[in-house]
Amino acid sequence: MTEHQSMPKEGGLDHSLKLLKEGYQFILNRRHTFQSNVFETKLLAEKAICLTGKEAAKVFYDNDKFTRVGAAPKRVQKTLFGEGGVQGLDGEEHHHRKQMFMSLMTKDSLQEVIELTQNEWSEATAKWELEADKIVLYDEAKKILTQVACKWTGVPVKEGELDQLAEELGEMFETAAALGPSHWKGRRARSKIEDWMEELVQKVRDEEVNPPKDKALYTFSFHRDLEGNLLPKEVAAVELINLLRPIVAISVYIGFTALAVHQYPEEVEKLKSNDDDHLQRFVQEVRRFYPFFPFTAARVRDDFTWEGYEFKEGTMTLLDLYGTNHHPEDWENPDRFDPDRFKTWDGSPFDFIPQGGGEFDIGHRCAGEWITIDIMKVSLSHLVNQMTYDMPEQDLAFSMTDIPSLPKSKIVMDHIKRV
Repeated sequence: MTEHQSMPKEGGLDHSLKLLKEGYQFILNRRHTFQSNVFETKLLAEKAICLTGKEAAKVFYDNDKFTRVGAAPKRVQKTLFGEGGVQGLDGEEHHHRKQMFMSLMTKDSLQEVIELTQNEWSEATAKWELEADKIVLYDEAKKILTQVACKWTGVPVKEGELDQLAEELGEMFETAAALGPSHWKGRRARSKIEDWMEELVQKVRDEEVNPPKDKALYTFSFHRDLEGNLLPKEVAAVELINLLRPIVAISVYIGFTALAVHQYPEEVEKLKSNDDDHLQRFVQEVRRFYPFFPFTAARVRDDFTWEGYEFKEGTMTLLDLYGTNHHPEDWENPDRFDPDRFKTWDGSPFDFIPQGGGEFDIGHRCAGEWITIDIMKVSLSHLVNQMTYDMPEQDLAFSMTDIPSLPKSKIVMDHIKRV
């Protein structure tokens, strides 16, 4: 007979407001208070279990123990994920849909992302040098990555519509945790883009638009489910946005990459050789060190016991992504920026989880993680080796409560020149 122990529990009726106020440190703070990697709290008027650390991530990504069905709050679906997308599926249906995404991650396709990113950076830098007294890097990165995302997926965009599309894709992830007018702004942006994408999918199916067959627009438009039916155009649209939006969201990481370049010049010296290993370690440390996603959610599939604690069917469970990336049991001096720590990292899918953990093919790890790393490496190399710039006096502090977090100034640059 399994011996149960009492799970640490936060008193009080509901702590949703504290979650909003504490942001990335909500679970981290309680881990310190309870001296435990697992505790119970109450969020949105229901019991929630919070987990952090490598061992907790291993159990969280066990598909026999947790399900994603019904885990994402409606307000997050209405801005960030959309309804009917791969993030909310499980079992064979999830595996089949995930393979649709993974089929795009070929060596040639990833190389195309690299080349598109290089070209867009070069064209943007030439334009800034000639036309701009100063730029806001985060805003410009959204435009660069919108262009990359649309060209890579085969989604046609008219030149005059690019800036607005970049802004609307940004609003989806910038307002996911917002309340009031900001939240509704994100919902309107998603609704508008979904309508456009549904119309585009239908035009592909009617052969009015003919993207190359190796592009996501074609693949998703003609993908069939386990019963052999085409996806509803609404779902195909959501999944296409699930490629565009995360690529544009890499602009958050580009902002933090530029911040790290500014604040850790001793590490930047190692990047001037353009050695791929140094670039890789630097961007991985940016992804580990700075806040991106605070946590991810699932529900207990069936009753089980872990570490002596009872997990009851249907219980909302949150895994702390930021806290796991800073867990002192898994990372030495976790609050120090140190790219060389990745010289000895063993590649575990459970201790380094900025975009979620687990295995790519059978789990819920982000299918676009390779794209994220490649785009960040190209962007880092360009910032260090392909352009020069000054950073005027500005507020480079970033909040641990704003989700997503960004340097307050969004990285202002002037006197930009190509190398």
